[in-house]
Amino acid sequence: MDKLIKIRDISNRYDITARTLRYYEDIGLLTSIRSDEVSYRMYDEDAIRRIEQILILRKLNISIKDIKRIFDTTGSEVVLDVLKKKIESIDDEISLLYQLKEIVFDFIQEIETLNFTVESDIKQLYDKAKEIEMQITNVDYIGKPSNVSRLIEVTNKLDKKVPDIMVVRVPSFKAITTGIHSWEDIFKNGGYMFQLWQHYHLFRTIIFDCLDFTMVVDDTLGEMICAIKDDIKQEDVSPMEIIDFKGGLYAMAVSIDEDDESIQKVQEKIFQWIENTNFEIDKNRKFMFNMPYLDENNAYQQDIEKGLGYRQMQRYVPIKLKDGK
Repeated sequence: MDKLIKIRDISNRYDITARTLRYYEDIGLLTSIRSDEVSYRMYDEDAIRRIEQILILRKLNISIKDIKRIFDTTGSEVVLDVLKKKIESIDDEISLLYQLKEIVFDFIQEIETLNFTVESDIKQLYDKAKEIEMQITNVDYIGKPSNVSRLIEVTNKLDKKVPDIMVVRVPSFKAITTGIHSWEDIFKNGGYMFQLWQHYHLFRTIIFDCLDFTMVVDDTLGEMICAIKDDIKQEDVSPMEIIDFKGGLYAMAVSIDEDDESIQKVQEKIFQWIENTNFEIDKNRKFMFNMPYLDENNAYQQDIEKGLGYRQMQRYVPIKLKDGK
């Protein structure tokens, strides 16, 4: 037992959450050691080496699905194949970026020939803008195939590299709550999440067959709620408490469940997207996340997980219209 390292120490050493380590175990990427003497997970030298390998591959932006392929086979053939395809993907993106750069230069040259002046009135600007629109729609710039159709094609290909955002309305509903506690207390075995799910027969679905939401208070604290049927009373769920969830508009995108890097990228993408809209973050409500089709016996959930090779996590950022818009 002297050479074994606790999950908390691994988490601190490699800046990875305990939830992510547990997720890697759940999908078969990692193995921990338990004994009758301790209740927490321990890792030996082989497991630590595997964690380091996983983290290196994630830093190279290798998908969880491909990482599983790598570790499910012996030798280096699969990892070399995955890395070569990654290089091809990077080369494709570089090529697209060069094309986009050329298009931007062409736009600059075209605009510079127009010589807009301060004295130009609105009608002149409008007429010139319409003229430019017709030119870039119908004529290539400087003999190059860089018209609007090409611009749309290139930018669409680049945009597929990032997750799309959906604005959803989560309706108001009656729910029971764990209350605000540390993440460890909520999710650990026998914790508040376990207590909450003892009332499963009282729950009802809200969106995407989801019946629960986990709300983020800060890095250390959270709250989990589950929607319940309207006729449920406080005595039916005691000692849990019933609350009224107000719902509202949310900017939503999908990440990989338990994958911190994917979650962070998606969260940042949502924030960037909001900045370019007439929405702003509603600071009076909390960020949330959950899993669609949560029931593992649900045929949709099974098919989705088999098709993707991972579980989806939905990230919800509360939004509202900007003042005066």
